[in-house]
Amino acid sequence: MNKILSFAVVALLSLTGIASADTYKIDAAHSAVSFSIAHLVISEVNGRFNEFEGELTVDPATKSLVTGGKGVIQAKSIDTGIKKRDEHLCSADFFEVEKFPTLTFTGTEVVVESGKPVFVGKFTMHGVTKDIRVPVTVKGPIQDPWGKTRIAFTAKTSLNRKDYGLTYNKVLEAGGLMLGEEVNIEIKAEAVKQ
Repeated sequence: MNKILSFAVVALLSLTGIASADTYKIDAAHSAVSFSIAHLVISEVNGRFNEFEGELTVDPATKSLVTGGKGVIQAKSIDTGIKKRDEHLCSADFFEVEKFPTLTFTGTEVVVESGKPVFVGKFTMHGVTKDIRVPVTVKGPIQDPWGKTRIAFTAKTSLNRKDYGLTYNKVLEAGGLMLGEEVNIEIKAEAVKQ
């Protein structure tokens, strides 16, 4: 009877996912959150966020199928390599970091499209939350020299900043806008099994 009860509990936990997911935390020292946006119609400005944290859940049976994830970026950590521009990006014209200190993502599900996992979730920036889909590529797991299990992942997507209330812009004398609306985002990260 005890064996039957134990089997039923394990089966129930497996079905609900409570006992079946491995958790991996992002190793910020070996990770990057970067972005690019069109500038003056003819070029791009690149930047990154230097302060972030997050985690992924991974199916232990496959060891590489991502089943969930979440992340938090500190808006004030924006870094384009130009201090004056970064201060402007932190101001009320853009991120309003005093009022909206973080950008967050919470994965609600992972679907497979063309054989690759895609995060489906909620992204919040500048106080606005939208549904987004983010393709993710996972490599690993591997054992590092210190005995920890690691995976690496890359996620790329783009979004329209105006959808999140980031509308600051200027019209150029020759036509066109100073800043593009589409922002390309790329996350390259290593994560350590907990």
